[in-house]
Amino acid sequence: MAKFNLKINGKDMEVDVDPQTPMLWVLRDHLDLTGTKYGCGIAQCGACTIHLNGTATRSCMLPVSVVGDNEITTIEGLAEEANHPVQQAWLEHDVPQCGYCQAGQIMSAASLLKSNPSPSDEQIEAAMSGNICRCGTYVRIKEAIKTAAKIQNA
Repeated sequence: MAKFNLKINGKDMEVDVDPQTPMLWVLRDHLDLTGTKYGCGIAQCGACTIHLNGTATRSCMLPVSVVGDNEITTIEGLAEEANHPVQQAWLEHDVPQCGYCQAGQIMSAASLLKSNPSPSDEQIEAAMSGNICRCGTYVRIKEAIKTAAKIQNA
């Protein structure tokens, strides 16, 4: 076990865990930030997506020991009032069906719009290709991202 000082959602937090513990389990089991979901455990489905310095990152394969001073943002920290443009657009387009993958989808979409405020359909599809939705809400996801871009750029 080792102590790690982490900056998560703008707050300093300390955990005492095995250095190889994936950030997913640090967040969920040690910090009670359960919005980030476990999906596949091999960084292929996107359910565990968080931001590491603003970049979409799969937390299930990210050992706590490599985080260092980097800033982590989870779905809980994306916007204080859950009013991030992506979250607003998700509601407007009624994106979630079962909802399990949605935190990861939202985090990936927010990262995309941060780096590319006006993505094309092809760019949206490429950026979101690593996020799997078992319910198949991909059309609504793409439309919501386009709406979020408009909200963000207004």
